[in-house]
Amino acid sequence: MLDAFLRKLALPAAAILVAAGCAELPRATRVESAPAAPACPACAECQACPAPARPAEARYQQTAFSAIPGWQDAALAPGVRAFATGCARIARTHVLRRACDSVLAAPPGDERAARRFVEESFSAWAIVSAEGAAEGLITGYYEPVLPGSRTRTERFRHPVYGVPDDLVAVDLESVNPDLKGMRLRGRIDRNRLVPYWSRAEIENANPFRAPVLAWVEDAVELFFLQVQGSGQVELASGERLRLGYADQNGHPYRSMGRYLIRRGELPLEQTSMQGIKAWAAANPQKLREALDANPSYVFFREMPAGAGPVGTLGAPLTAAYSLAVDPRSVPLGAPVFLATTMPLSSQPLLRLMAAQDTGGAIRGAVRADFFWGTGSEAGALAGRMRQQGRMWVLWPRGEEPPRP
Repeated sequence: MLDAFLRKLALPAAAILVAAGCAELPRATRVESAPAAPACPACAECQACPAPARPAEARYQQTAFSAIPGWQDAALAPGVRAFATGCARIARTHVLRRACDSVLAAPPGDERAARRFVEESFSAWAIVSAEGAAEGLITGYYEPVLPGSRTRTERFRHPVYGVPDDLVAVDLESVNPDLKGMRLRGRIDRNRLVPYWSRAEIENANPFRAPVLAWVEDAVELFFLQVQGSGQVELASGERLRLGYADQNGHPYRSMGRYLIRRGELPLEQTSMQGIKAWAAANPQKLREALDANPSYVFFREMPAGAGPVGTLGAPLTAAYSLAVDPRSVPLGAPVFLATTMPLSSQPLLRLMAAQDTGGAIRGAVRADFFWGTGSEAGALAGRMRQQGRMWVLWPRGEEPPRP
C-alpha cells in the first residue's frame, strides 16, 4: 500500500523538487561562514544554497604536472597516504582500482616513491566550470569536541538526538529513475506522508520523540555540531563519545549568518563561526529565534571508539588531506591537487588531497571543503577559511576524463 502511495507521489514530488531547485543534502558537514552576496552564497555553512537540479557541468582540461603551480615542490607522500586510506572503499571494478592496488604495494612515507607512483599512475585534469571559471570557493570544516554527559544534568540540558523511529526516508529513484539522487523525508500522519518536524517544532515540546545519545551544555555548540555533521562529546570521565551523521529531517538548510545579516545583527565581515558564537553569547534572548530560522535538523549515530570521522566515501578522513567535493564534478576516492591559500592569508596552500566527503553546500565544478581535523585549533582554521582556489583531479593514465 505504501509502495503504491509513493509511486503516486513520485511525479508531484519531482515537480516540487525541480521547481525548488533542491536535491538531497547528503551531509551537513560545514562551518558557518560569511555568506557572499548577492547570489546563493557558497560559504562553508551555507547549506541554505539548494543544490541545483541540473548537473554541475564541469569541464576537464588535461594538464602536464610541470604546469601545475607548486607541483614540483609539494610533498606528495601525505596525500598518497590519504588516497590509500580510501582504497578499501573502491570497488574491484572501479577505474581507480588499479591505482589502489599499486599504492598499497608502495612503501609508505617515501616521498620519491610517492611522486613516482602519482606521475606514473595518473594524468592531471584541471577542473573548469561550464562558464570557463578555473577558480572557485574553498572553505573548511572540522570535527568539534563538546563537553557533555550521558544523562541530563543542570549543566548539560541540550539533547543530541539519534534517528527518530518515525522518520521516513524515500529514495525517489526507486519509484522514478529520473529522480536519481533525490530523497524525500517525512513522517506518516493518518496514511499521509507529511513533512517531518522542523527545528522549531523539535525544540518546542511537540510529539517529537527520538533516542538521546548525549547531553551538551551549549545550544550554539550543538548547532555547529550539526553543521559539521560529526564530532565528539567528552564525558566527565575523560571518555569521548564519537558521533557521526545519521540523517536529517528533510527541511532546507537556512544559514544563520544570512539571517543575522538580514536582521542587521551582524555585518558581513563578522559572520564567521567565531563571530556568530560571540553574537550568541551577547544576545541570549535572541538566540532561540535565530536558531529556529534554520528549520533543518541533523540526527547522529554513535561511532566506534577510536575511529576517525568518516566521510561519504566510507573511509576515515585524514586531517588536512581529505576534501569534501561535489561528486558531480569530482569522483569520490580520486586524488585532487589543490592550489589555494591559508585562511585569511595570501600564504600558498598547495597540496595533494583525497576526495572523500561531500556536503550540502559543496556544489559546483570548482568547489571544495578542506577538512582541518579535530578540536578547537582545527575549528579556528576551518571557521576562517574562505579562499579562492584551483583544483586538478588526478585520473588513471590512459583513461578518458572522469564522468562522475
